[in-house]
Amino acid sequence: MKEKLIQRYKRSERINHWIVAVCFMLLAISGLAFFYPAFFWLTGVFGTPQLARIIHPFVGVVMFIGFTVQFFRYWKYNFIDKEDIKWMKSVKTVLKGHETGDIGKYNGGQKGMFWLMTACMAVLLCTGFIAWRPYFAEMFPIPVIRLALLFHAWAALILIAGIIVHVYAAFWVKGTIRAMVEGVVTQNWAKKHHPRWYREMMAKNAEAEREKGNKSS
Repeated sequence: MKEKLIQRYKRSERINHWIVAVCFMLLAISGLAFFYPAFFWLTGVFGTPQLARIIHPFVGVVMFIGFTVQFFRYWKYNFIDKEDIKWMKSVKTVLKGHETGDIGKYNGGQKGMFWLMTACMAVLLCTGFIAWRPYFAEMFPIPVIRLALLFHAWAALILIAGIIVHVYAAFWVKGTIRAMVEGVVTQNWAKKHHPRWYREMMAKNAEAEREKGNKSS
C-alpha cells in the first residue's frame, strides 16, 4: 500500500538547513581546537592552524546568514503555548513513545531549541565580531576582547550541547530525518507527533483540491 505523504519542508528549506548544519560542524570542530589544546589537531579540518583561524569567522558569517533565513521562516511557528507546556511537563511520557498535547508544527522541545539557537547565535555573532582579527578587534580594548572570547566559548558549548540533543531527538523519532532529507513525512507520523499541524495541512490540501476541481470544471 502506497504511503500517504505530507510535505513538511520545501527544497530551499532543506538546502538552507544543511548549509547551516555543515557550517556548524566545521565551526564546532575548529572552535574546540582553538579553546582546548588537546584538540588542536582538529584545526586540520581547514588544512592548517593558520588557515583555520582565517576561515573560521567567515564560515561563522555564512552560518549566521543561513540561520537568519531560518529564523524569519520559522519564528511565527515557535511561540510557546499551553499545549507546549503540557508537552514539556510530560516529556518522560513522550520519550516512551506516547505523544501528549495538541501539538502544532513544532513541539515544546523544538521551540525551546529554536530560541536557544537564536540566543546563542546572537551572542556568537557579537562576540565573534569583537574578537575578529585583523578586521575589528583593534576597535576594542583587550579586557573587552577577553570577555568576548569567554562568552563566545560559553555560547558555543551551550549550542553544541543543544545540537547534540537536537540530532539525538531526530534519530529517536523515526521519520524525522526523512523530513529534512526528502521533505516529506507520512500522514500517520504527522497525526501522531503534530496532530494540530496535521489537521491544518489536511484542510489546506482539501481546499487546494477543491480549487483545482473548480478550475477544471
